[in-house]
Amino acid sequence: MQIQSRDPTGAYAKAYSTEEKSNTAFLLLVIGLVYAELMNSDIPCGVANRGKLRMVHGLFVGIAVVARILHRLGICHQVSFTRWFVACFLYHLKQVPAGLRVKDMTFSEVPVRVYEPTSVCDGLRRGLMYFHGGGWILGSIDSVDEVCRHIAIESDTTVISVGYRLAPEHRYPAQLDDCEKATCHFLSVAETEFGVDSHRVAVGGDSTGANLAAALCQRLACSEDRHLPFPCAQVLIYPALQMADFNLPSYQQNHAVPILFRGRMAFYFLQYLNGDVSLCQEVLEGNHVPTELRPCYELWLSPSNLPPECLTRGFYKHPSPEYDGEVYHAIKDGLEPEVSPLLADDALIQKTPRTFILTCEYDVLRDDGILYRKRLLDLGKDVTWQHVLDGFHGMINFFNQGWLTFPSAVQVVDGAVHYIKTL
Repeated sequence: MQIQSRDPTGAYAKAYSTEEKSNTAFLLLVIGLVYAELMNSDIPCGVANRGKLRMVHGLFVGIAVVARILHRLGICHQVSFTRWFVACFLYHLKQVPAGLRVKDMTFSEVPVRVYEPTSVCDGLRRGLMYFHGGGWILGSIDSVDEVCRHIAIESDTTVISVGYRLAPEHRYPAQLDDCEKATCHFLSVAETEFGVDSHRVAVGGDSTGANLAAALCQRLACSEDRHLPFPCAQVLIYPALQMADFNLPSYQQNHAVPILFRGRMAFYFLQYLNGDVSLCQEVLEGNHVPTELRPCYELWLSPSNLPPECLTRGFYKHPSPEYDGEVYHAIKDGLEPEVSPLLADDALIQKTPRTFILTCEYDVLRDDGILYRKRLLDLGKDVTWQHVLDGFHGMINFFNQGWLTFPSAVQVVDGAVHYIKTL
């Protein structure tokens, strides 16, 4: 019997070679795009763990590049791939520690995870409704699991983490509606079902989750149905609070500091509102702000309202943009208080509860938090402010996450814990 050997120049070899070349080309494309993105980033010397941050940024950029490629090929949506990758490879739920009981539940059809300390409590406990960040697109109950566990144990607080709906599947106000429904449900059953004092329940979150917390407090303050207790405090960790001005000093100084670039924040706002990201550059320039609203916004958003140390790295006065009515009408909800709590009038902000605000020096959102603090203080409100000098946006996501852990993230979480213990 004659055995025929494979011809290395035959069809099989050619097909294998083509597949191998395609894989190599794909890999080189990803590497090239990641490298280009890394070169566009700017990590100042003052940032904590610069080398690790650059590495993590490269990982996230790589995920985003692959997601875009798969989306263009029609294999899957880029957001779906990003969520899947993050869930599978970056966040791993650990065994529940002693002294804590964790339950997945639904409050008025909204998924929540309840963290209850099991230690003996003299009376009713305090509570915290926590809303995760992620640009209203990413993030989940799992992504802040370690944070909520730590807050619950260290502050002896019952924490409710809310799994609100996300964009692009769901647009504003779905996310805020879910947070409201879950919060009102908990306030109505806090004492009877969870042993929590309904008058000592705070709301809080990080980044866009903090936006939801601040917006929720303002929405509840306007509600005519006030049979439920009002949140006793709002805990805002590097909050996104306005989409009127993307040229504040912190946006200029930190425009290319990972993990949140200036352009990305405009992208998130647009995805939250309507998904029309073609308006991103117009929004960054400020063309969406009506001429008659600018004097009021400039009064609240002026760099002169910032502490002098926020200006030491320099900034320039952005030229007055040209108003575009079509852009405004496409995103006008973004200038309402429910999306931009910093732009609410004095009467509404006056009704908000006591506040904890944490900001990071190397964060495009730094000035949002500081300017909101200024407005609250001017109205005689009780405000506690913590500023992390070597911090960057998104630090809380790297709390107790194994090789992804950033030591400075402990400052962020423990700052919130210390404040919650005072409620």
